[in-house]
Amino acid sequence: MPRYPEALLFSILWIALALVGLWLFDWKAGLALSVGLFLIIMPASALTLSRTGNFALERGVRWGILGAAALAILLISQTS
Repeated sequence: MPRYPEALLFSILWIALALVGLWLFDWKAGLALSVGLFLIIMPASALTLSRTGNFALERGVRWGILGAAALAILLISQTS
């Protein structure tokens, strides 16, 4: 059993979202999802933790960003 199952699950879902972007659109979408989310999630996590010190809030922000990206991919794929 992994030591941090929540972090592992988050990473797997992030990879899956990037692969869905790659599969539905092209390599640019997959790259944008992997690198773009990194450029959004990491600073948001750091800012949340540095200002509040609340790990539960940071976790919610991180999962919220991932969820919003998944919804965006779903909506874009429905209109294409």
